[in-house]
Amino acid sequence: MEPDLFTAAAEERQEKEPASSPLAVRMRPRTLDEVVGQGHLLKPGSPLRRLVGEGSGGPAGPSSVILWGPPGTGKTTLAYVVSKATNKRFVELSAITAGVKEVRAVIEGARRATGGYGKETVLFLDEIHRFSKAQQDSLLPAVENRWVTLIAATTENPYFSVISPLLSRSLLLTLEPLTDEDLRGLLDRALAEERGLGGSVTLAEDAADHLLRIAGGDARRALTALEAGAGAALAKSEQEITLQTLEESVDRAAVKYDRDGDQHYDVASALIKSIRGSDVDAALHYLARMIEAGEDPRFIARRLMISASEDIGLADPTALSTAVAAAQAVAMIGFPEAALTLSHATIALALAPKSNAATLAIGAAMEDVRKGLAGPVPPHLRDGHYKGAAKLGHAQGYVYPHDVPGGIAAQQYAPDAIKGKRYYQPTRYGAEARYADVVDRVRERLTGEKSERGERGEKSTEGPADGR
Repeated sequence: MEPDLFTAAAEERQEKEPASSPLAVRMRPRTLDEVVGQGHLLKPGSPLRRLVGEGSGGPAGPSSVILWGPPGTGKTTLAYVVSKATNKRFVELSAITAGVKEVRAVIEGARRATGGYGKETVLFLDEIHRFSKAQQDSLLPAVENRWVTLIAATTENPYFSVISPLLSRSLLLTLEPLTDEDLRGLLDRALAEERGLGGSVTLAEDAADHLLRIAGGDARRALTALEAGAGAALAKSEQEITLQTLEESVDRAAVKYDRDGDQHYDVASALIKSIRGSDVDAALHYLARMIEAGEDPRFIARRLMISASEDIGLADPTALSTAVAAAQAVAMIGFPEAALTLSHATIALALAPKSNAATLAIGAAMEDVRKGLAGPVPPHLRDGHYKGAAKLGHAQGYVYPHDVPGGIAAQQYAPDAIKGKRYYQPTRYGAEARYADVVDRVRERLTGEKSERGERGEKSTEGPADGR
């Protein structure tokens, strides 16, 4: 018997005894119109609509697709809907248990079905990122010749986990995390519909808010938590799932945090100020509150990147690289693993030496520009590449720094209006002490004047004992 997404026996039992299946299974959509979210993938004429037979592509049949998205966003659900609605032969494989042998058997069966009965085959391959390159290679002839129409699901970035030839022969469809509005609609249906909880319980507003937070855009997690809360409430003969009951049933305390209210900004501000103050433990506390409240990890990563330049700067030039790498990693992996990356970056930034010299420097320069201190660019710095530039005196007298010993040409670079301005005032904290020495020497070469520090004969000093 060919493998199928859901066996006939299990479906028959589910119809006779709905409560025997988990709530997340019972609420699985039966048509594309019941799918929650992902509206960008379900428009008329979309690949998924054509896979279930809506509309005719004529000679342009439906393409193979790769579904990429976080857990709980509907990848398996979409495959299930296709399996129920399509008039095509539907086969399922899991990359966890299947190998090249199983793939070849499916392909051979598909060729026989096409040649003997004119029946097209849809192959659903779950977790394709677990397939090796050789295993993925075995799919290529079938996809290229359309012996099968492939629906592959992955939570990993397919540009890293799926071979290029297979990507080029398939459409990549990206599933987005479900919004709170999407999940609220799903919870309301689960509470009311007979195949769900059939109106046996209601859900308190604060409990619903908490449930959405812990779901983190994952429909399966939301329905699993709702089922646990409903079971706990009914066991206590209660008709409403309260926040306390929900907390007890899912063993996760509600974080008092409104992502759309003042606390969103208060906690984010406290995180950055704790990093600025080098209190790594307080910073981790606020980071944990944001994570537990279901904050968008990309928002947290953006705040860390800003902190790296605003409060650390050249005192630790690697801080920004760490923050940017963290943001890229977070975008690729998502929660829950992204919590580890955010912790890594937060600890590094909190313990780094601090300097706001870069922040003050650009602030002072922008303030002068706003005041009108700009003026024309010195003639020798202007563009001299176009015809007639020399007649205007442009680029005349410019000294090419690479032709000068030391690579520093003593000439005026700033407009007259700000000549002599010193925007960047480096600190002596961390690695910025080295930049302080460099900027002094460079300014002396450019102007021919001794810096104030040089005239006093001061030597480079480290900051406090901890390097800050």
